[in-house]
Amino acid sequence: MENKEIQKLLDFIAQSTLDEVNIETSELKLSVKRYGQAPVVQQVVAASAPVVAAAPVAAAPAAPATPAAAPAVASNRVTIKSPMIGTFYRSSSPDTPSFVEIGSEVSKGKPVCIIEAMKLFNEIESEVSGRIVEVLVENATPVEFDQPLFVVEQ
Repeated sequence: MENKEIQKLLDFIAQSTLDEVNIETSELKLSVKRYGQAPVVQQVVAASAPVVAAAPVAAAPAAPATPAAAPAVASNRVTIKSPMIGTFYRSSSPDTPSFVEIGSEVSKGKPVCIIEAMKLFNEIESEVSGRIVEVLVENATPVEFDQPLFVVEQ
């Protein structure tokens, strides 16, 4: 099973109301148990493949991700899109303010959100300068690759 397939499966499980999922094939054994908000994932693969395990992490962002932006409908508006599949967060931790709000001025390279993927926290930076006019995603919700996150007016 490829990492992308595992990530899609984890995203599907995260959106469900299930507290525990066990999947076993000839080459893979996957066990997901949800304790509180964050799921604990343990993956065991056949003897010839490496073993991967992940657990909840409450740390600061690991490394900045590749910025993402694409033109929106209006010529002076740009949509910042998700560069990956993961969970969208508006701030680096629950007790800190959001990176940006509607009306916030952003400059090129300024972090606008975090996307958690495979227990890695990736800062998403703006590729444009302007003012945030729309926030298109709710905090702590799953996002897809290329999904619009913010609209920036230049």
